[in-house]
Amino acid sequence: MKRRSFLGMAAAGAGGGLAVSGCGAGASAESVTLRMVAADYGEPRRGNSTQGYWDALVRKFNQRYPGVAVDVTVLSWKDVDKRVAAMVAEGRAPDIAQLGSYADYAAGGKLYSADELLSIPVQADFLPRLAEAGKVERVQYGLPFAASTRLLFYNRKLFAKAGLDPSKPPRDWGQLVRTARRLKAAGVRVPYGLPLGREEAPAEALMWVLGGGGGYTDKAGAWTIDAPANIRTFEWMRENLVGRGLTNRSPGSTDRQDVFDAFTSGRVGMLNGHPKLMKEAAAGGVDYGTAVLPGDEGPADTTLGVADWIMAFKQGGRREEAGRFLEFVFEERNHYTFVDRYDLLPVTTSANERMRAAPEHKRLRRFQDQLPGAEFYPVGKVSWARVSRELKTSVGNVLERGTDPAAVLGVIQRKAEAEDSATRAR
Repeated sequence: MKRRSFLGMAAAGAGGGLAVSGCGAGASAESVTLRMVAADYGEPRRGNSTQGYWDALVRKFNQRYPGVAVDVTVLSWKDVDKRVAAMVAEGRAPDIAQLGSYADYAAGGKLYSADELLSIPVQADFLPRLAEAGKVERVQYGLPFAASTRLLFYNRKLFAKAGLDPSKPPRDWGQLVRTARRLKAAGVRVPYGLPLGREEAPAEALMWVLGGGGGYTDKAGAWTIDAPANIRTFEWMRENLVGRGLTNRSPGSTDRQDVFDAFTSGRVGMLNGHPKLMKEAAAGGVDYGTAVLPGDEGPADTTLGVADWIMAFKQGGRREEAGRFLEFVFEERNHYTFVDRYDLLPVTTSANERMRAAPEHKRLRRFQDQLPGAEFYPVGKVSWARVSRELKTSVGNVLERGTDPAAVLGVIQRKAEAEDSATRAR
């Protein structure tokens, strides 16, 4: 995802004065200027960068609050987290940031809590599962901004070619293997797309271990990466999918976009996907279906939920102004405008109900149905950011021939526990 250049903002910050964008006619020289950094969900080359959304929202905000200017800098997902981290380290944290994680800043005492920023009705409008995921030590610091869940996508045309009923996707792992074997026999190049490369490894791995009755943490929040259920899951995948040639070559070095592109060009029979894949598949002319993720003994009890977060930093001391803008961000019409534009799931009850009632979003309802019970990354653990990087680097190795999954997962587990210990010691 792309954003406009960060360098202009950095230079302005270094000089002590930031350009004010989106100021209303009533703004005065004494106006407060909020600095915000956000991630891009669009594709600037196609004219749908998120910068346009924020610029329009700021103009509307200034019509109501002309004394608070907001300068929003939009950056690509590849850059936004590290750029904000650099700003914080240099002592010039933005007032508001919209990122993929928040816990390390919260643990360092750098963020305002939700109840310091938002009124009770706005806080109560967050979907409970997402509000809970935004907490560190039982206090909410991360405000959910947008969400998605995952479903099994399958190519109906390829199913029919293989003599399979396009209205009956696999419900468990045994059916998944039998379906993949039929697709392979019919000449489908990749019966099941499995991306365990750096881009998607933590997500794809978690979807599979959830289906096998495992997970990354237990109910108390302790790491369980090398739990027996997780080891069994990867052993099953290696023996029954990868070992039988039913996936793409080298899943451990295959990124998500690679298998998405192959699916939208009609070369993949099945894969796990998020809502944006619907638009990509439709644009590619793929007749696709969706289903609940298959699990070990039947449909999986839960699926992966992913949320992005917005937060307000204390450094600038602009709690009241930041809270006022954030309340505006989460007004139903403003939040709905964003998720509607980028095929994401709302994080508030009010916008969620509106989307469910919209006929044009009928295909999103199954994703919405999954959201209340979805399993989210353990983003409230300060160690998650480093553990996620380790999963991206190493978890794909569990499917390599001659590799012991228990050994690979054990190394990641020990590093996760060590990071927890180091975090507590800081």
